[in-house]
Amino acid sequence: QGSSAPQQVRASAEAPAAMSHRKFERPRHGSLGFLPRKRTKHTLGKIKSFPKDDQSKKPHLTAFMSYKAGMTHIVRDVDRPGSKLHKKEIAEAVSILEAPPMVIVGFVGYVETPRGLRALTSVWAGHLSEECKRRFYKAWHKSKQKAYTKYQKRWADASKDGSPMAAEIDRAKKYCQVIRAICHTQVGKVKLGQKKAHIKEIQVNGGTTAEKVDFVTGLFEQEVKVADVFSQDEMIDVIGVTKGHGFNGVVTRWGVTRLVRKSHR
Repeated sequence: QGSSAPQQVRASAEAPAAMSHRKFERPRHGSLGFLPRKRTKHTLGKIKSFPKDDQSKKPHLTAFMSYKAGMTHIVRDVDRPGSKLHKKEIAEAVSILEAPPMVIVGFVGYVETPRGLRALTSVWAGHLSEECKRRFYKAWHKSKQKAYTKYQKRWADASKDGSPMAAEIDRAKKYCQVIRAICHTQVGKVKLGQKKAHIKEIQVNGGTTAEKVDFVTGLFEQEVKVADVFSQDEMIDVIGVTKGHGFNGVVTRWGVTRLVRKSHR
């Protein structure tokens, strides 16, 4: 009798656990894409992953920075076979983004390691605009505003002899696998009253590493327009940070249903 008990336990463990059925379907409330739902540490959206690199294409930038100007609505035809709205018109809310040209002021070269990417070297352009330098200071007007003056001098001296920062550029071409351009927005062209530019690293995809480096160095101190990065009617991802809705309850925060008034006594 003692030997048969363990076998019975084993048999019941192998049998699939039968789920109880439910009367009504109930999908979850609130998108899990926005977790954790708390105030952000950085108000600038963070690009967590760039598109997959395809070396057969020409070198190109993969992202762009813009500012939300406001919202409006559009009326469009729905192309969704199987839906009740198929081939009908709907009004949808849309955001309007203002995208003044970005300026490329440097690049960072990364090496792939078993623990992810490691920054190997970075090269900056010979001149940085004031709105870019403001980003490196907390109080620009009180500071001596000496950021990058020594680098600028080194760049100027090197450009007399030949190509500036040649050693670092060659290192990047030789060892790096991923090249990301350092870009800043021209925040003065947007009517925000802000003078400090936003700086981001944007990955360059397409071509060999040497072609990528040449592509970025050729764009140093140049403006890049949205049309150079994205084409008309292209499907793109938008990353941003919401304005937030403060300290709120479960109905507003997760969109759960409120029960009807007479649901219980």
